[in-house]
Amino acid sequence: MGVSARLALWSFVETGQAFLVGYGVAHAVDQGFLAGDVRRGLSWLAVALVAVLFGAPVIRGVFTQLAGLTEPLRDGLVRRAVDRSLARAVPGGAGGTDRAAVSRLTNQVEIARDSFAGLVLTLRSFVFTAVGALLGLLSLHPALLVVVLPPLTGGLALFLVTLRPMAAAQRRALAADEALGDHAARSRAALRDLTACGTGPEAARRGAELVDGAAAAARVLAGWAAVRTAALGVSGHLPVLALLLAVPWLRGRGVTAGALLGAFTYLVQSLLPALHTLMTALGAAGARLLVVLDRIIGPEPEPEPEPESESEPAGTKASASEAGRRARPEPAHPAARGGPAAAVELRSVTLSYGARAEPVLDSLDLCVAPGERLAVVGPSGIGKSTLTRLVAGTLAPSGGEVRVAGREVTGRAPAELAALRVLVPQEAYVFSGTVGDNLAYLRPDADRADLDASVGALGLRTLVERLGGLDAPVRPAGLSPGERQLVALARAYLSPAPLLLLDEATCHLDPASEARAEEALARRPGTLLVVAHRLSSAVRADRVLVLDGTEAVCGTHEEVLERSPLYRDLTGHWNGGPAREP
Repeated sequence: MGVSARLALWSFVETGQAFLVGYGVAHAVDQGFLAGDVRRGLSWLAVALVAVLFGAPVIRGVFTQLAGLTEPLRDGLVRRAVDRSLARAVPGGAGGTDRAAVSRLTNQVEIARDSFAGLVLTLRSFVFTAVGALLGLLSLHPALLVVVLPPLTGGLALFLVTLRPMAAAQRRALAADEALGDHAARSRAALRDLTACGTGPEAARRGAELVDGAAAAARVLAGWAAVRTAALGVSGHLPVLALLLAVPWLRGRGVTAGALLGAFTYLVQSLLPALHTLMTALGAAGARLLVVLDRIIGPEPEPEPEPESESEPAGTKASASEAGRRARPEPAHPAARGGPAAAVELRSVTLSYGARAEPVLDSLDLCVAPGERLAVVGPSGIGKSTLTRLVAGTLAPSGGEVRVAGREVTGRAPAELAALRVLVPQEAYVFSGTVGDNLAYLRPDADRADLDASVGALGLRTLVERLGGLDAPVRPAGLSPGERQLVALARAYLSPAPLLLLDEATCHLDPASEARAEEALARRPGTLLVVAHRLSSAVRADRVLVLDGTEAVCGTHEEVLERSPLYRDLTGHWNGGPAREP
């Protein structure tokens, strides 16, 4: 016997159980207590009680067979999800990174299985319980069906009518909510770019449109939810009310008191609870099942651009605005043509965070001369932090070669890298210890005069005095972000490494403190590469490298103004006026 046949057998038993509950109550009243036969009345009540108690083994039997239906469904959905992901990955497939594959294989498949199991349970229970209860009403008196069926079927029909539009409204509301959340996340991550480029009002207008759209979708969904609630009220309460109002009419047609009590028992004990469970399950689990099945076995969506193709791994800056941007080749600086080894040299460097992801940097050539100050500018997530990590040797390129002081940095030991460069990230690291320990971390042999010189050069005198001097302990949590950045910059100032990389390491400083820090670091022997977030940093640099997602432009401030539309826009907005024309 197959799984479906065994499940149907247990369901027929449930039909008999539902039939006996009301039937036993009706006969206990009519043939027992009202007829003066207490023993017979108690016997019929015992029949009803046994029918109720028999529900437990019936449910157990149903659940035993249910796995035979749900597990094959789950296995089929897993196979479908795997086949779909592999089809996208192989050459000639849909293309693009299938970021939803893991979610489909785990969460969505489990949702589909659980929702399907819930629907099978509730639909099966309603059908067979309703059959048993309606047969019981018919056996007691046909007039009972005349009273009960119209409100029951009317409410159920109204509920079924709402299924399709309710599911569509749920999809629209979900899509509107996802679009609004995505826009909010992108805008928050790119807030500095929006301000610099003057596109904040446009982003705000788009956000307002998405809010209005989400609100409209929510109102439509709420309207259909109200209709569904009305349907539940019609089918769940009107049958009882109709039966109460029809008692005189039913009594006039020979319906006994026991039959009336049995009818109420059928409604309250069996029929209405099953109907309520069915409506709830179809409204919740049914909608989830439709959406998930559409995601797993529905038509293949159009390939989407990688929203995180240029985002950096955990611990680095990234934003949703990074998608699809690439840096193009830049001619080498004249210092690369003979003479001493370049301080920094990139030869056709390409970096992608994944085999199928768009390159963050694409065949980039760059040469920075010893002692030069280079500022790197561009929108958040365009690849500025990626560039500094490549030069620092903490990130390996997908292709090409990165050299510092003539030596390739990829695969070099940390101790060797520390002798070549210092990388100061945006989130400065200060450890528990003395002020002097923090400053001398990269140069343990620094004496008192060296420490005092760094404190004076970077403007830390007031902070050091407030903390209690160079020998005073430092509590990192007690320092502001700007104070931590000053400590990290003074530490880098003392380092003997010939290359200093500042990845927005002054973003928490005011403009005057930033200018003082950069001038002090520029006077320090060696080369300075700065990821700039203010125009002043770019103007102070010897050259500016602009990454705009289509090509890399490098030159002096004036040269880049002539060649880079993005830099002209940034310059105009940084200055608080219109963009300068070439």
